Amino acid sequence: MENILVSEVGPRDGLQALSRVMPTEAKLKWISALAAAGLKEIEVGSFVPPKLLPQMADIAEVVAYAKTIPGLHVTALVPNLKGAEKAFESGIHKITLPVSVSEPHSLSNIRKTHEQVIAEVRGVMELRDAKYPGIHVEAGLSTAFGCTIQGVVPEDDVIRLAEIMAELGVDEIGLSDTSGYANPAQVRRLFPRLQRAVGARAGGAHFHNTLGLGLANVLAALEVGVTTFDASQGGIGGCPYAPGATGNIVTEDLVFLLESMGINTGIDIEKLVAARAVLLGGLPGEELYGFVSNVGLPKGFEYGVTHA
Repeated sequence: MENILVSEVGPRDGLQALSRVMPTEAKLKWISALAAAGLKEIEVGSFVPPKLLPQMADIAEVVAYAKTIPGLHVTALVPNLKGAEKAFESGIHKITLPVSVSEPHSLSNIRKTHEQVIAEVRGVMELRDAKYPGIHVEAGLSTAFGCTIQGVVPEDDVIRLAEIMAELGVDEIGLSDTSGYANPAQVRRLFPRLQRAVGARAGGAHFHNTLGLGLANVLAALEVGVTTFDASQGGIGGCPYAPGATGNIVTEDLVFLLESMGINTGIDIEKLVAARAVLLGGLPGEELYGFVSNVGLPKGFEYGVTHA
């Protein structure tokens, strides 16, 4: 199987759900430790007003530092055109625009209707194409598998929004299980529909583990050709605007799953597990999750080597 990209979203999706602000110096050390473990892509924060999310007040400094790490693809979340302008000016490599399939979630999360979100995305793409053509733009279709506010989210609504994003010129369209409601059958249905609808623009999976199905959903996504997966070290995170939604799938557990199956990630799992100590150094006493780190790595397995 071709290599899989594990995109670390802890410095953004993980930290945004925490009330404590992680010091900037600690963030930089954590990002460095993740990159040293072999993470090739890290979402380092969000370009949002500091009053709304003090955790991200240092985003410009964090991006500037992360860009100095050789080989690291630096990404950030951008909720609107104003944030996109700042992100583009920072020279970031990629931005992700959150596009909630559930309109009630969109109104809760970014206070915008679908019509308003589409207008924002159009403005972002016009700015990108005019002045920053080298920056990659992803639309992350959140609540694609269900919503804590709306409940069931029709799959046809997901595909309709994906097609609109493609028409607007977005480079990549991923599916996010914001509420952690997805099950493997849904994953096997919806990703092929996305791939048929938008072709090469179909992107990766962002799974939460609210109901404990995160890794099962990864396996289902692998079966239908998904090759990019978001994850958060220690499983920290969750959407503050999706009540009851808990943390992301755990990066360490995801990497162990893939590597133990002979799927190359390019990540040194022992260094990845060691990076948890760096995370805790910046957030002492924070509760972290993950079977691999709590139980320990099985002995005798040659991690990092692709097996037949």
